[in-house]
Amino acid sequence: RKRGRRAKLRPMVDLELAYLPAVEIARRIRAREISPVEVVENSLARIAEVNPRLNAFCFVFGDEALDRARAAEALVMRGARLGPLHGVPIAIKDLTPTRGKTTTMGSRIYEHWVPERDAIVVEKLAAAGAILVGKTTTPEFAFSSFTESPLWGVTRNPWNPDRSPGGSSGGSGVAVATGCVALAEGSDMGGSVRIPAALCGVVGLKPSFGRIPFEILPSQFDSLSHFGPLARGVDDAAAFLAATQGPDERDIQTLSPQLDIALPLDADLRGRRLALSLDLGFYALDDEVAANTLAAAEALREAGAVVEEVALAWSREVCDAWIEHWGVYLAAFFGRHLDEWRDRMDPNVVKLMDAGAAMDAVSFKRIEFVRTRQWQALAPILERYDALLCPTMALPAQPVDARDDDYGRDDADGRYHGYDMTSALNFVSQCPALSVPSGFTRDGLPTGLQIVGRRYDDLGALRVGAAFERVRPWNRRRPSI
Repeated sequence: RKRGRRAKLRPMVDLELAYLPAVEIARRIRAREISPVEVVENSLARIAEVNPRLNAFCFVFGDEALDRARAAEALVMRGARLGPLHGVPIAIKDLTPTRGKTTTMGSRIYEHWVPERDAIVVEKLAAAGAILVGKTTTPEFAFSSFTESPLWGVTRNPWNPDRSPGGSSGGSGVAVATGCVALAEGSDMGGSVRIPAALCGVVGLKPSFGRIPFEILPSQFDSLSHFGPLARGVDDAAAFLAATQGPDERDIQTLSPQLDIALPLDADLRGRRLALSLDLGFYALDDEVAANTLAAAEALREAGAVVEEVALAWSREVCDAWIEHWGVYLAAFFGRHLDEWRDRMDPNVVKLMDAGAAMDAVSFKRIEFVRTRQWQALAPILERYDALLCPTMALPAQPVDARDDDYGRDDADGRYHGYDMTSALNFVSQCPALSVPSGFTRDGLPTGLQIVGRRYDDLGALRVGAAFERVRPWNRRRPSI
């Protein structure tokens, strides 16, 4: 028998601890029932188990996270005042600046960029007591509904590794769905929180525009961009929002005053009126997505809400205009790198940037005409109803080698064969949009229900999601990985 160095044994993962809700982890830590060190060690062990197979994390900060956990434990033992997320392991998307930690944005251009400051959302999560254990994968500059980048490769779906987890916060979605962390941050410019939430079977919130400070762009007057949580429960998403909401003078567009968010959320739907649009007026829809959406609507009726189908007069012009806007966004914020880096960038993001750079100012301004017509069609519905229900995605998770350009055609009946049903809602960004799991396909892939609230009514959308979670709990089902 050969003699040699004994292999280091990987710590056993406690899956029950890994899948505890964030609010429950924080409660047990405050009650001294579990230790922050125990929780973070378990998180790191789960990452080590999952990441080689799914590629959710591009950076893991094990030693620093354990140091912070020991400091958090000392505060508990001293009886110090604790934040609402004290000791809870979290992950931050690799688009979001973290002081002293490399932030690549999925691009070779930023492979060695170390920001000098935290984004406000990171700062606020740390102030709430959360412990950063790692950064999650994103496509280059968060441009895609699929998470693959020249720098970090392909990220895979925990329910079927041959499928994509969605994008652009795909790593964050996988991290939460697999129990690596209880909460993860994502950014959402066209669905990048809600898409991976739906495809990974977790909760994702695009808050009302301006609710969470978003100051990381060269422009302080962007109107599409949101930070939001990925979580395994609606109360956890609400806890993230409570900890990170503004106002903050560093972002001129942040909302004031703060929301008063009490947990657990009030989930009484008696007297609530909900509108249902299966297709947003123009989408072709997968049969199982449609069936799960209808079943979700029926569950909300059973919970006490009045749910009625409505006709929404939107058309594919909304999606086309969003893609044009997105190309201008990418060209304005990152296009300066094209001359030097074009051949080392994702060719799909280059294509979008080139289209954006070619658009004239008058045509770009006319995109607002589309947004105006869109709002004029939605506003009367939200005047009559407390929220709008629709699918999050028109299709279940697609193969990992698919691309955004594979979708977006019209069929002979004029129906739009798109993938996400989220980007249109970034054009009415003052309306919060929450994705919650609506069910599973016959192949075991999760689908999502999108709950669109009235302007700035984040609590209204969250309460509908909480009510649905209580009558159709999804937290008990976990991917087999």
